[in-house]
Formats: sequence, C-alpha cells, structure tokens
Amino acid sequence: MLPKRVCELRDVTYVYPGEAAGDSPPVRPALDRVSLSIREGEWVALLGNNGSGKSTLAKHLNALLLPTQGDCFVYGMSTRRSEDIFSIRSSVAMVFQNPENQIVGTVVEEDAAFGPENQGIPPLEIRQRVDAALDAVGLLEKRKKPVYTLSGGEKQRLAVAGALAMDTPCLVLDEATAMLDPQGRADLLAVLSALHEKGKTIISITHRLEEITPCDRAIVLHSGRVAWDGGIADLFLRSSSFRTWGLDIPPLVSLWADLRRRDGMEMPPLPSLNEMAEALCP
Repeated sequence: MLPKRVCELRDVTYVYPGEAAGDSPPVRPALDRVSLSIREGEWVALLGNNGSGKSTLAKHLNALLLPTQGDCFVYGMSTRRSEDIFSIRSSVAMVFQNPENQIVGTVVEEDAAFGPENQGIPPLEIRQRVDAALDAVGLLEKRKKPVYTLSGGEKQRLAVAGALAMDTPCLVLDEATAMLDPQGRADLLAVLSALHEKGKTIISITHRLEEITPCDRAIVLHSGRVAWDGGIADLFLRSSSFRTWGLDIPPLVSLWADLRRRDGMEMPPLPSLNEMAEALCP
C-alpha cells in the first residue's frame, strides 16, 4: 500500500493580485497549471531559478495562498475550506528565508514556544518540545537571551526551532539554509536527516544542489511549470538541462555525472566526496 498523500495540487494556476491576464504585455502566472503530489515520509527537494514559482508553491501548502484556478489538498483537506485552515496549518510547519519575517517573541525560548502555544499544547509538553528543538539547532544555551542579541544565522536557526517545536508531520523549508554558514548548514541537514528517518515529510526549497543528495526526489520548476519530477541521481544525469532551468551544477556533481557516463566506470548512486574518492582510487 502506498503512503497517503500529504499534499496534492491539481492543475493549480496562481496569478498574484493586481496582475491581470489581459495586461499588455501579458502577465505570466507564478504557477501555471501545476499538478503534483507528495506522499507521507518523502523528502522532496523543490528546485528552480528565481521567479520559477517555488515560494509561491510552498505558500499553497499551508493555505497562505489559494489557487487562482485549480485545487490544493493537504492531508485530504481543501485549502479553500476556511474551516480546515487551522488543521492544515497545524499539520504543515514552514520556515522562510528571512527569519525577521517570522520571529515574534522577544526571548529565544518564548519565540520557539509560540507555535505549540497556539496549538493548545499543555505547558509541560511545550517546555519539552522547546528544549529539544533549541538543542537540535544549537541554541539551548541561549534560550534566555533576547532575540535581538542573535546573529542572522542564529535567528534562522531559531525560526527552524520554532517549526520543529510544533512537531508537525510535514515541514516545509523555503531557502532555510541561505543565512547559515557551512557548519550551520551541515548541522541543519543532519537534523533534517534524523527527522526524515523518523518518518517526517520534508519539502526543501534550495539553490544549493549539494544539499539535495539525502532527498528522495526532486521537483524542478521553470517559468511556473513542473520541468522535472524524479529521483536525485536521475536528475544529476540530466545536468545538460540545468542551464535551461537556471540551475548551477556543483563541480563534484558535474564530475560524478561525467564519470557515470563513461563505459565501465562504476560510481556511487549519488555524489559523496568520500565515496567518489574511494571509487576513483580504491
């Protein structure tokens, strides 16, 4: 039996308010007849250049935006039904690129507790969730600190902690690693890998293709449409299309793809620096 659908978009088109289809020149929809589904337990990388529709699609997944045409369902609930909005947003937590847009508390632990408090979680469980979430992102020792004392990267980690504390079955991250240093990105990916192993559904929007190797699947958006939907290894073998899609291919992935194409050259299924070295120099 297939895992149940977490979200499903059926022929979704979205045009931002004020952008009429009859404008001259015609306005291109941010999403243009997009149909896709994501199942429980998947870790999906959502890729595309600026303006491809990634963030617009993400905001449909917890009803921050409603389709201009078509339908979006989250755990079987239509985002058009106002009576289901609370349940949808209690099932899908989101982390955006700019932490300043989502931090509401003045103290670190208060901000991390905001989501579960609004879910009506008992105080003792909130304390346990907040401590675990802050520990996961390396901010536990700063739980009593004012938010304004945090660096930009620490604020981004706090935004992630707030989403983790909600303990939703689905987590959407919109460029959540953009403000993190390399170690911070590695730490966050380790946290996401652990959550994925426990069965959480994760949807990661990123420009960094080196971050998507742990994912199960990639969806590439281009000009508001789905240009690719498939496995990560198969995507890397389509690197010749990356320029068309506005994606930069990492050097390691380029080397991996070139070597995979050579007859007799066996490479690991996904590019890992250590595995590449072992394959080339056993």
